[in-house]
Amino acid sequence: MNTGIEQLVASAKDAEIRTIGEKVLNRSRLSFDDGVLLFEKAPLPLVGALANWVREQMHGNKTYFNRNFHIEPTNVCVFACKFCSYSRLYAHREEGWELSTEQMLDIVKSYDGKPVTEVHIVGGVHPKMNLYFFTDLIKKIKAHRPDLHVKGFTAVELDYMFRKAKVSVEEGMKLLHTAGLDSMPGGGAEIFHPDVRVQICDDKVDADGWLHIHKTAHNLGMHTNATMLYGHIEQYHHRVDHMERLRQLQDETHGFNTFIPLKFRNHDNEMSHVTESTIVEDMKLYAVARLYMDNFPHLKAYWPMLGRQNAQLTLSFGVNDLDGTIDDTTKIYSMAGSEEQTPALSTAQLVSLIKQVRREPVERDTLYNEVKNYKDADVAELAVNPLYN
Repeated sequence: MNTGIEQLVASAKDAEIRTIGEKVLNRSRLSFDDGVLLFEKAPLPLVGALANWVREQMHGNKTYFNRNFHIEPTNVCVFACKFCSYSRLYAHREEGWELSTEQMLDIVKSYDGKPVTEVHIVGGVHPKMNLYFFTDLIKKIKAHRPDLHVKGFTAVELDYMFRKAKVSVEEGMKLLHTAGLDSMPGGGAEIFHPDVRVQICDDKVDADGWLHIHKTAHNLGMHTNATMLYGHIEQYHHRVDHMERLRQLQDETHGFNTFIPLKFRNHDNEMSHVTESTIVEDMKLYAVARLYMDNFPHLKAYWPMLGRQNAQLTLSFGVNDLDGTIDDTTKIYSMAGSEEQTPALSTAQLVSLIKQVRREPVERDTLYNEVKNYKDADVAELAVNPLYN
């Protein structure tokens, strides 16, 4: 064991925090109260060092990314989440956009010959874009490019699709999986605790419904991700409650790939009066998440939301994944006031971003199989190679 981290834990002035640090070093699971105490009392340098130690025990210096692109079918939505800057209510759908199947297939075809491994499909909840609309889309994507991994639809979208089609979650998930849906993103989780959820997104699927959909996907052999929207009106115990529910499901199914904290942004939404979290609070959140979510193999920072420099910083606070090249203008976060208004990076740029903080860039596929290690790659050579731009 690194004696430096042992000494840091031993020197902690607060006895409770020192005890938690010892639990981490002994690989003992943290309790709910431990999680709350870390938020309340742990100094950032200590919790960050512990999270980095755990990250390096699990992954060394490897930092993952994938070469992906997004399709956002629509921003028209039947729900009215107070934190959302992206969607337009169905009654005002003329203010939004709606892509046809042909338009979405054209986006897929625009990547023909390019070494992307994943298409990520997520958007608003549109009543006319139903379960059968999307099963047809997925089949056509797979017919055109069978090797492309299709990751799609939040549990919020799926819950609405299934209810509208009058099918069970099990029937709906099987239908999509058979059509070619390979995995699910983690969106729509927000904060599970009902005291918060009722205030920010009362009209969409609740925590039990979200967890049931992901459990069903796991039981079908599909992997999924999980998110948490933080830095708004929630309290520390709400965050830990959220992580605890995810941790319990992961104990049962082992179907989650990664946990993705998402920073609340207050631009142009009904919660614009809420002050955003500071960078210190952000780093502490990532660090506590890495310590608490002991059965999640990966912790991801979504770089378009945080900005490139802050995303680099997270790599010292437990994070080992920066998502992907994205390769389009992802509107969900740019419309909310994210740091990156045009969130697209070339492979060469992502490799450079990771190398600048002395981490090892590793391209992965959606399921974290390693595609290429860029540890010894020359960034200047990548930058002039069309395959990496």
